[in-house]
Amino acid sequence: MILILGLAVGAYMAWNIGANDVANGMASPVGAKAITLRQAVLIGGLLDFIGATFIGSHVVDTIRKGIVDPSAVQDPLTMSLGLLAAIMAASLWVFLSSWKQIPVSTTHSIVGAMVGFGLLAGGFSAIRWWTLVGIALSWIVSPLFACGLGYVIFEVIRRNLLGGAHVLRKALRLGPVFVGLTFFIVLASLFLDTPLGKRMGLGTAQCLLLTLCISVILGLVSRIWLRRTIGRKQGDSVEEIFKKLQLFTACYVSMAHGANDVANAIGPVAGIYIIFATGAISPQAPVPTFLLAFGGLFIALGCFIWGYRVIETLGHQITELTNTRGFSVDFGVATSVLLASKLGLPVSTTHAAVGAVVGVGLARGMAAVDFTLVGKICLYWLVTLPLSALSCMIFFAGLRAIFL
Repeated sequence: MILILGLAVGAYMAWNIGANDVANGMASPVGAKAITLRQAVLIGGLLDFIGATFIGSHVVDTIRKGIVDPSAVQDPLTMSLGLLAAIMAASLWVFLSSWKQIPVSTTHSIVGAMVGFGLLAGGFSAIRWWTLVGIALSWIVSPLFACGLGYVIFEVIRRNLLGGAHVLRKALRLGPVFVGLTFFIVLASLFLDTPLGKRMGLGTAQCLLLTLCISVILGLVSRIWLRRTIGRKQGDSVEEIFKKLQLFTACYVSMAHGANDVANAIGPVAGIYIIFATGAISPQAPVPTFLLAFGGLFIALGCFIWGYRVIETLGHQITELTNTRGFSVDFGVATSVLLASKLGLPVSTTHAAVGAVVGVGLARGMAAVDFTLVGKICLYWLVTLPLSALSCMIFFAGLRAIFL
């Protein structure tokens, strides 16, 4: 019964994640009119599924066993009920935020809920506070890092491509560098220390060498494509070039999001499933791939059905986006999230996305950013963790009264 409830609520949480977080990758291309809203939710859903299934296991482990010490809650039934309460509380908060069109952190929601469960079930000592401190630092570092990276990338583009003479010639020289660099990070993330890389038998050195070779080849191929594109386009063709590049980086963000945020739905479900399968709390048990695919599927459905709501807020309302600015946003977000994913940190993709949009906006001055809206978003971020913790305590108390 608890496993069935866990799968159902986990699916609902994954659906909510797709609905709220698809904006993190697809808001900027929609805002810059590189793709339509319908294309955005389709592409975002598909790539979220791929990222969740093939490179999502690192952070799932952090959510499942890194926040609440399993030895402090030794009863398997109590642990199952706590994990169920955590996804119930987190999914409710994310749903309410999506309804208000606010890009809230699904990572904050589930971490706050896990803390609420741990405090009620095992007391203060049940929480792995140092892990929580590391996660909390990543919440501060990731938006600042994404903000700075977005700002720097856009400044490089603006100074080297958007002014002066021979603009298209400069685009032909710098474009392949951006393409090759982006491919390198994406492919390294796919192969380096992931289930996919292990199945292919790739060690670290082999993975990096293969990634470098493919990236260089694709960078050179992109030069041919850029030359043809420039030959056909005139006028504002730098933006036209970055419209294509931006689509690629947006895909890159969606895949990174799937890799990182599938943990928010599947981490607790994996814990319940493993307790059901083994009859014990087993921190060392691997996360089944079918559960990652299950989470990825419902994230994709959330993108398809309700993803348009938060895209409107992030893509149009914080600052005006063009294709070059959108490319800078996506590159900053994806790099921040994938680095965190490799370190096993459940970083907030939402924080990184908002940080990068603000950074790119600041490159045009303070007046270019709607700080009233940014302040409202930050207020939601501040209350997410305590509200999730409190509601999880209420759900857990109710479940305990029913099942124990």
